[in-house]
Amino acid sequence: MTLQAELLSPPGNYAVVQLPRRNYPGVVVQGDSLHMLKQQAQRMGRLLAAMALEELADEIEYLTEQLSEVQRHYERVCAERHIALPY
Repeated sequence: MTLQAELLSPPGNYAVVQLPRRNYPGVVVQGDSLHMLKQQAQRMGRLLAAMALEELADEIEYLTEQLSEVQRHYERVCAERHIALPY
């Protein structure tokens, strides 16, 4: 059996795809972007351990901005294709 995903947005660091048998699209994260997110989480853990709370707050804000950008892209693609959001 061959299953195919449908690409709903132009390919980029975060592409919106519709997987077979799934009600809602997902977001594909490129490997290098995934690695950078993991490294950022590790930095945040080190900052917390060092009680560098001001720097930690900056990292959290930056991560939130990055994820918000991905979510806005996801929502824009869903809206363009008249797909209800899962939340």
